Amino acid sequence: MTLEEAQNQVDQWIRTIGVRYFGELTNMAILTEEVGELARIMARRYGEQSFKESDKGKDLGDEMADVLWVLICLANQTGVNLTEAFQKNVEKKTKRDADRHQQNEKLK
Repeated sequence: MTLEEAQNQVDQWIRTIGVRYFGELTNMAILTEEVGELARIMARRYGEQSFKESDKGKDLGDEMADVLWVLICLANQTGVNLTEAFQKNVEKKTKRDADRHQQNEKLK
């Protein structure tokens, strides 16, 4: 699935099942909440925190997909074409960081 297809699929779902988009600020708050849930699982699975009973069995991919879903909602609401934005972002990083990471002693 492409980013464009994902944006279209989310939009279709919102319009048929979800009734309407939440407001942009509400979705921004939801995005923050979803990132927090992802961070919680990451901290327990890969960090030093121990799992609480309520965190056991959480699906990391599902948590990432929740973040992506809300990000796509925000892109749709604000008229951002994620394919174009992502391509521009890769170009920016490639130009800016062409030698930076190769010369970073911390990465060797």
